[in-house]
Order: sequence, then structure tokens, then C-alpha cells
Amino acid sequence: MAAESYPTPQAGQRATASLLRAMLPQTVRKMADEPRSATTTFADDTHLTFAVEANAVYRMNGAIKYFADPTPDIKVQFTTPTGTLGEWWWLMPGSTTAATGTTGYSIRTETNDVTGSRTGYGTSDSTMFTPIGGLWRVGSTAGSITMQWAQNTSNATATVLYTDSYLEFRRIA
Repeated sequence: MAAESYPTPQAGQRATASLLRAMLPQTVRKMADEPRSATTTFADDTHLTFAVEANAVYRMNGAIKYFADPTPDIKVQFTTPTGTLGEWWWLMPGSTTAATGTTGYSIRTETNDVTGSRTGYGTSDSTMFTPIGGLWRVGSTAGSITMQWAQNTSNATATVLYTDSYLEFRRIA
């Protein structure tokens, strides 16, 4: 089976700006820190949203920089167009994470259905910068893939998603 790629230029096809742009990954990046406190209700991130086409497949890679105290932690999910399938993952600190001398932090590696949410744990003394990725198979409805997040447990101490968190999307089919 051949590797998937998009687009597949044809012999003699004119190389236009839109064709060349379609071959490149597209990145959405947080342009400002965003604190949220005393809420467990998922809300769209103000920057991490990406428009997708119907009947397309996208690979996503990125990194999320956040601070979450151990009490509220952070939870993440994505909204997608109707009919979107696939999975996403987030290498995040494990529950009751604490630096353990020279051995570092425990890491959770579970995968998630596109409709699922995942909790990222926090520490009272560290900002986390963790990798995130996924594969999105968009059905017959175009729209946007949007990261949503909130505190896992309501707390007055703000959970913050920081500037330069980013998601990079590349259409592969």
C-alpha cells in the first residue's frame, strides 16, 4: 500500500500558491496567556482552532504549555465537525505528579477517541510543556477542530494555558 499524501500533483499541473500551501503544515498558536479559574465547564480556546475540509484526513502534532495547581488540574477535549473519527493523545503528567529527585515525573500515555476528554495533572511548582497529537478523519461535513479546556476541579487558583502553545495540522489525504 502506498503512503498517503495530499495533494497529489499531476504531471503538467500548474504549481499555484494554493497548491503549494496545501502541501505545507498549518499551525495555530496561542498569542496570549489564558487563565481560567473556578470553572469546570469546557470552553473553546481562543486561539487553538483549525478549519478543516470535508472528506479529508489530518495529522495533528503540537505542544501545550500550561500551569495547573494539583487541586484543579486541567482537562482537555476537542470539538469536531459531525462525522469526524480518529484519535488524539497527550503525553501528560500522571496523577499526584511530583518531581522525584533525578527520576522526573510520571507520564500518562493513553490514547483518546476524538470525542473524549483527558485530564492533565498539575504541580504547585512547575509549568508543563507537553506534546499532543492525533489523527482526524473528517466526514462529509467541513468545519473546525477546536481545543476546549477547563479546570478538572473548580478552584480559585487559575489554571493557565500559555502563549506559544500550538497545534500543527497537516492534511494527509
